[in-house]
Amino acid sequence: MTEAETRPNVARMYDYYLGGCHNFAADRAAAEEILKIFPDTGVAAQTNRAFLRRAVRWAAEQGIRQFLDVGAGLPTQGNVHEVVRAVAPDARVVYVDHDEVAVAYARRLLPTDGRTVVLRGDLRRPDEMLADPLLRATVDLAEPVALLLVAVLHFVPDADDPWAAVARLRDATAPGSVLAVSHLTLDGAPPLPARAGTAVYRRSSAPLMPRTHAEVARFLDGYDVVEPGLVRLADWRPDGEPRAAVSHGYGGVGVRR
Repeated sequence: MTEAETRPNVARMYDYYLGGCHNFAADRAAAEEILKIFPDTGVAAQTNRAFLRRAVRWAAEQGIRQFLDVGAGLPTQGNVHEVVRAVAPDARVVYVDHDEVAVAYARRLLPTDGRTVVLRGDLRRPDEMLADPLLRATVDLAEPVALLLVAVLHFVPDADDPWAAVARLRDATAPGSVLAVSHLTLDGAPPLPARAGTAVYRRSSAPLMPRTHAEVARFLDGYDVVEPGLVRLADWRPDGEPRAAVSHGYGGVGVRR
């Protein structure tokens, strides 16, 4: 087996939490360790996914027709292009991930319709991502774009300055563009289980960097934050979907000034 199959991969672990089948034994074993520490992780992953659907639908209803999903991971239920095209069939969606395994799966599973593209890019190198010819051919940065940073920023350590990367992406988009962000937090979590959970992820493809409410709020600098603000994921504009109160993260949406 290759290292890609024997080392737990965070995208495939997330797929496992969501009940997907695109994961290996190492991913399932690591995910089960997390589930022993935080038994509600699977529900929390579903809550995060539901937030993504609501945020995407909201942006489409505001007239956004371009979506840039950075750190998209593996295709799973309720993908961005599926959600947005229920509102706007002509919308264009670019999925970006730095993990070559996730990109390979996505290219194989997602439609090849010219309006849904997948590229390999790294949030920590925003200028390279923005210069990608495939992105440029699909997204017009002079028009509003919905930038989706959902469950990805907590894999970028402080040393890589994720706030600067997000600011660079913000500055590259037109006024009226949207940022949707969700981020893991351990605010209120018992310290011992929190340490045990982060230790599992240190053995994976990307260690975790949970952040506080104030730290997550900084990612929305330069945006007018829409109601109800930066809140627990389950509390962001609930719309009648099956709703569990379990949320290990914050979510918010802003519109670029």
